[in-house]
Amino acid sequence: MKFSILIANYNNGRFFTDCYHSIISQTYTDWEVIIVDDGSSDNSLEIIGNLTRGDKRFKIFTNQENRGCGYTKRKTLEFASGEIWGFLDPDDALEENALELSVKQYHENNIVATYSKITFCDPKLKPVSDFKKIQPILNDQYFFNLPTQIHHFFTFRKEVYDKTVGINHDLKSAVDQDLYLKILEQGDVSFIPVNLYLYRRHAKGISQHSSKMKAKNNFAQVIWVTFKRRGITEINGRKIPETYHNAQEIFDLLNYQNEIPFRLIKKLKMFFQKFS
Repeated sequence: MKFSILIANYNNGRFFTDCYHSIISQTYTDWEVIIVDDGSSDNSLEIIGNLTRGDKRFKIFTNQENRGCGYTKRKTLEFASGEIWGFLDPDDALEENALELSVKQYHENNIVATYSKITFCDPKLKPVSDFKKIQPILNDQYFFNLPTQIHHFFTFRKEVYDKTVGINHDLKSAVDQDLYLKILEQGDVSFIPVNLYLYRRHAKGISQHSSKMKAKNNFAQVIWVTFKRRGITEINGRKIPETYHNAQEIFDLLNYQNEIPFRLIKKLKMFFQKFS
């Protein structure tokens, strides 16, 4: 199985060296890297070009102007030729067995996607802590990844992605959340309980930026669109609004999933599902 590593870059060239070395150190060797630069104003293209020069496994493309995360991530898919795809941010890195353990799941299970645990790192990519909320999920029509249970390293089958409407190119954030929900509507997912992804926290990272509230709003809109796509008209006895109003309204609808009774029922369902 050929693996396409997909990288959407915008002004993260200074971090790419770590990303690059984590890729070329992979124990699984049948891979390609698709990089689309979103009109960076720094020296990203120079750094990326110098590191990858002469290596035909790296394919670099550029947007003529800055178009945003959704547009650029969708663009990477247009150039990918692998059977399995996975996004890697240019300021992050993979553990050396990330591809190997992910591909192994596809050989052993009838699944559409995989995801693993991640390690939070400091600006120099030094490990700081685990993100402990990542765990096995009950994948049904009422799963919305709120609270977050699926995160990086998320991989998925190309043929499965082609059955969806694809990444929303208008999204500036919550692009991954949108992708997870669309892919999981197509089948089962495997959780790899190993830290395979190194997530760098730094001052200019999206999750650290002042745009955090905008990202929250985008996530809420993704969930509302998912309600509509799945034909869900009410949830937990409450009606889904016909039009989107605000993020808090959507999150309030799903607050019951944080409560103990729901969590206990979910664990019981997962237990019986495992042994059925």
